[in-house]
Amino acid sequence: MNIALIFAGGTGKRMHTKGKPKQFLELNGKPILIHTVEIFETHDQIDWIYIVCISEWIEYLSELIKRYQLKKVKLIIPGGTTGQESIRKGIYAIKDNENIDLKEITVLIHDGVRPLIDHETITKNIESVEKYGSAITVAPANETIIETNELNYIENVLDRDICRVARAPQSFKFNDIYEVHKKALQEGKDTMIDSAMLMKYYGFNLHCINGPIENIKITTPSDFYIFRAILESRENSQIWGL
Repeated sequence: MNIALIFAGGTGKRMHTKGKPKQFLELNGKPILIHTVEIFETHDQIDWIYIVCISEWIEYLSELIKRYQLKKVKLIIPGGTTGQESIRKGIYAIKDNENIDLKEITVLIHDGVRPLIDHETITKNIESVEKYGSAITVAPANETIIETNELNYIENVLDRDICRVARAPQSFKFNDIYEVHKKALQEGKDTMIDSAMLMKYYGFNLHCINGPIENIKITTPSDFYIFRAILESRENSQIWGL
């Protein structure tokens, strides 16, 4: 069984929005989060979808799920104060389901504001977990990466050819990701940037798979306009048969 755990718990402060959180901003009359969820909904290897959401917006999200007839969404979970806590709540919610064999589950953890994911990358994640036990979606680093010191001087210029940008989904065998979240909670480790960092901290070897370079996270206003431009380009291609 393959379960998508979609994290939509952020408030989007860098988007400078005064009303809706960024995941509910609309493009072509559809919220960003729904654009994202629909990719997983329509993938034939995804069985269930769990969504972690800001508590105050759960009712609104429930209405959207009904409106867009997203049948695979099994549960909406209130988020935590950090991304790590929110993902842990989603993992624990899956653990509480008594109708599934946890040993047979692959969980794909994805940002709700990464709507440019595609079916091919989801498939590659599932296949990588089956073969290697993990899948971290990455994209090539297309600019120079530098390392600085505390005085803001350059310490090192990294070889761009061996650098990658971590993206999502980040996918694992369920019992593995559950155990590391359990350990982190017990040990008070609560500042991990993402699931890859958490798994690496606890000694797991992580296998990378290449995803589309446009699979960006909609964090700033410029990201939103990039998303709009890519969607418009895709729609125009369909119209003109390109």
